[in-house]
Amino acid sequence: MITHLELGDTAFKRMRRLKILIDKGQVQIAGNGKLKIYGTLVCSSGKRMKTGNRVFFVSEAAAKGLGYRPCGHCMREAYLRWKGLL
Repeated sequence: MITHLELGDTAFKRMRRLKILIDKGQVQIAGNGKLKIYGTLVCSSGKRMKTGNRVFFVSEAAAKGLGYRPCGHCMREAYLRWKGLL
C-alpha cells in the first residue's frame, strides 16, 4: 500500500510519480485509507476524496488482504458479493 502523500512533497511531484507507478503496473487500484474502501483509478467517488486519505494498491487482492472493501459505485458487482446480496 502506498499513501498519496508519500509520493512527493508537491501536487506536481505526486502526479508525476503516480503516473510512473501506473505505467509500470505497480498501481492498479486506489482506495480511501480512512474508510477502508477500494475502487478503480477512474472512480468519480475516489477522485473527490481528500489527498490525505488516498492510498494505492498493486492489486485488488492486496487491498482485500488489508481489510478493504469494494466501492459500491465503480465496483458494483464486487460490492454486492461482499455485501452478500449476490
